[in-house]
Amino acid sequence: MQGLSNFSEGVDMAFYVIIGISLLFLIGLTTLMIFFVVKYSRKRHPKAKEVKESTKMEILWIAIPTILVLIMFYYGWVGYRPMRQIPDDAIKIKVTAKMWSWTFEYENGKWDSLLYVPVGKAVALDLISDDVVHSLYIPAFRVKEDASPGVTNKMWFIANQTGEYDILCAEYCGLKHSDMYSRVIVLPEDDYLAWYNEEKKFDPNIPPGFELLQKNGCIACHSTDGSKLVGPSFKGIYGIDRTVIIDGKEKTLTIDDDYIKRSISDPNVEIVKDFNAIMPPYKDKFTDEEMKLIIDYFKSDSAK
Repeated sequence: MQGLSNFSEGVDMAFYVIIGISLLFLIGLTTLMIFFVVKYSRKRHPKAKEVKESTKMEILWIAIPTILVLIMFYYGWVGYRPMRQIPDDAIKIKVTAKMWSWTFEYENGKWDSLLYVPVGKAVALDLISDDVVHSLYIPAFRVKEDASPGVTNKMWFIANQTGEYDILCAEYCGLKHSDMYSRVIVLPEDDYLAWYNEEKKFDPNIPPGFELLQKNGCIACHSTDGSKLVGPSFKGIYGIDRTVIIDGKEKTLTIDDDYIKRSISDPNVEIVKDFNAIMPPYKDKFTDEEMKLIIDYFKSDSAK
């Protein structure tokens, strides 16, 4: 039976071999231990005898585990080696990980929080992180790769069946690590091309500034309904006074345009009281026009 991805069979075979050898040792050694306990019990052998060394046993004890380890290495290598051989014609997608969300950006500039791919086509992911180490894991496809700050890691796969499959973060990355969840949507090639070439429809009820916050994962840490998450809520913040910690001292500031710009560019200089300094700097992340759109969102009725 064909696996869900081109790596499924190789990874599963390595897993079965390792489990099989482990069970062989578990059952074999346990059986041998029970046999020795019964056969050489004090009741059967009240007087202990000296055990002579055996060169043959020493050779077997070294040779057999060595052969078994080499077998495990072989199947592991056979399953791993193709993962490093990315086809030149693979569809390239940039993956940005951040606390606590994924963003998938395509070569035509389209982006989404879900990963859309065509069935039967090689897909190459360039993984980066905006903050700490994350790890993109697609259990159904048997692929996993770290996303590290300052480094671009790569992974690839071919999805063999259409459907939806879980994407998880396999590296503990903070308080909401378990919420860092997404999905792979595997489509027939024609449906994928239609989705890929379709112009993104903007909802007139969603301000462009809010969409920028969504794209950059800000909503994962800041609520829009007033509830407290890892960071302060975005609801109704513009124009209010807020207590911040600057160099260990409390100070009250009014949230205006300049405050918002500073909070985005260098958030750990003025830390909101009762919150921790865990937000990464977003300096140069947004253009002046994008920053204006974000500020306009905070001023709008949508944020109140």
